Amino acid sequence: MGKFDGILLASDFDDTLYGWDLRIPERNLRALEYFIREGGHFTVSTGRAHRTFAPFASQVPMNAPAVLSNGAAIYDFQADKMLEQSLLPDTAPADLAAVMERFPSLSLELYHGEDIYVCNPNEITFAHLRKVNCDYTRCAIPDMPTPWVKGIFHQEREVLLPVQAWMLEQFGDRYEAIFSNPRYLELTRKGSSKGGGVARVAELLSIAPDRVYCVGDNQNDIPMLALSAIPFAPANCAQEVRDWEGGARILCHCDDGIIGDIVEILDGLY
Repeated sequence: MGKFDGILLASDFDDTLYGWDLRIPERNLRALEYFIREGGHFTVSTGRAHRTFAPFASQVPMNAPAVLSNGAAIYDFQADKMLEQSLLPDTAPADLAAVMERFPSLSLELYHGEDIYVCNPNEITFAHLRKVNCDYTRCAIPDMPTPWVKGIFHQEREVLLPVQAWMLEQFGDRYEAIFSNPRYLELTRKGSSKGGGVARVAELLSIAPDRVYCVGDNQNDIPMLALSAIPFAPANCAQEVRDWEGGARILCHCDDGIIGDIVEILDGLY
């Protein structure tokens, strides 16, 4: 028996667990070693797809299934098995082509299985693909194989804001459209969010809702912060998180090891 038995801690990856300096702070690793040793369950809940997160999975001391693609997938890295996955609707090729026609400066990145396809890439796209260190196929939307797990529109925030509004007005019954970064607007099937993914992991592990804790830095993390017993965010979080009516508790910068802050708080609570 450990003091953290029956507790699930779920963390966003980029700019939360994984710092701006492109490493997991040693403080986070030490805190997670203690948390898990004392019976806690830890997982990552990320916008990254399996293809782009898998190279980092061995660096993360997870002992619970991971939430990937903003909640569109739940993957057990210990068993190397996909547990659940949702897909963009069959109308996605026509829907996203309509968005691209209305907003022609957009770049679109789509995920089909382990393959990445891009249409009309821009410098933001190329920077993202360098960051995740993945190859890709460049082609028009009609030439991309389907189905797709998720998509990402790339552009500057002031361009993406009306894209988000228009998509939700036209296709809000089909998609989640949410920012994971000021220049990334992420698309998943309606109902697929980090909140739903973390809730499902808690259910799989028979963890009570009031013993789930979440931390994240951006708009796409708000659905899981909303179900957290105490919602946490790093000092580098987006303004949407600071303004969120649920009131995230702001802790240290991601580079300083925010998981260490959280485990210290939980250590005092339990």
